[in-house]
Amino acid sequence: MINLSKLLFGNAEFEDPLRYGVKAHQKPIIVWNLTRRCNLSCAHCYSDSKAKEYLGELSTKEAKVVAEDLASYEVPVVIFSGGEPLIRRDVFELAEHCRVLGLRVILSTNGTLISKNVAEKIKEVGFTYVGISLDGVREVNDRLRGVEGAFRLAVEGLKNCRDEGLKTGIRFTLTKRNYFEVERIFRLAKRLKVPRVCFYHLVYVERGSGMVKEDLSHDEKRKIMDLIISRTEDLTGRCILSEVLTVDNYADAVYLYLKLKERGDERAEIVYSLMRKHGGNSSGVGIAAIDSQGYVHPDQFWTHYSLGNVKKRKFSEIWEDESEPLLKALRMRKLFLKGRCSRCAFLELCNGNLRTRAEVTTGDIWAPDPACYLTDKEIGIEY
Repeated sequence: MINLSKLLFGNAEFEDPLRYGVKAHQKPIIVWNLTRRCNLSCAHCYSDSKAKEYLGELSTKEAKVVAEDLASYEVPVVIFSGGEPLIRRDVFELAEHCRVLGLRVILSTNGTLISKNVAEKIKEVGFTYVGISLDGVREVNDRLRGVEGAFRLAVEGLKNCRDEGLKTGIRFTLTKRNYFEVERIFRLAKRLKVPRVCFYHLVYVERGSGMVKEDLSHDEKRKIMDLIISRTEDLTGRCILSEVLTVDNYADAVYLYLKLKERGDERAEIVYSLMRKHGGNSSGVGIAAIDSQGYVHPDQFWTHYSLGNVKKRKFSEIWEDESEPLLKALRMRKLFLKGRCSRCAFLELCNGNLRTRAEVTTGDIWAPDPACYLTDKEIGIEY
């Protein structure tokens, strides 16, 4: 995640030590997909979730054992995701168990199931943040999410969380079908007094694998970044939003740095320094995923590659296994990157971006990430 508000204004948030602190021996943030089942059918879903039961999902007892290991291993954050995590009948029992163990737990949800009573329960069991996914306003969102009325229900969920005093945010995935909605999302966040907006770049896996051609062109990405940066400077500067973030494309950090440098802004070097400490994409290092059946992945997009299963080995043991070939390679990735990624002057800011996008489009996990929209000249390989 790239916190544009932090980079532009120095806003301090809980996650700052994780993003800009010492990386040695860093324990990963865990994306825990508690269930694959979902009441929506989003076009870009990275787990191809459907409204049906899936066999083999972790039982309550098994999930509690996993939580105990995560707490003992001292992971900093656990993100309950899915599918739709609120569909699991024991989601609040598991969240409370995590809280008692000292784990910080975040909820990633489509928001459609958050009634007033559910919002009260979310607060009661100790979720510290609720990220609600919206892919546009009204019918634009509903078309991408596959269910009519999903927008109305998600907005109600946002309001109910806000009214309970929960920290909330909007999560928006950029595609050709909705990128024109960015300005309306900013206006919605302002109207609802939602303090945080996250813009996700498309990752083409699972159901989203059919959306490769739906990704924005490089020119479209640049124009959208110009808009997002401009609105961040305005709305964060006026204390209307506390955080605007972009996710899953570290070209954004370099683009911001170059933009500030070009206009002579003194914060350019601060941005560079902070993003150097951040270190770019950390799949297999600073982030991990556990799916509903207990399989461990380098991040939530590596669903096709299992590092092991928590039903057989503790997560901590799987993550510390230095003989695992993909984990070992990801932790030394600069040695394996190919093409323009290997020669990029800003590799220490990006770390090669998302390897899953490279694999989907080329068959080679070390090929350049096609979502990088920076020119060869900008990254110092054309003179």
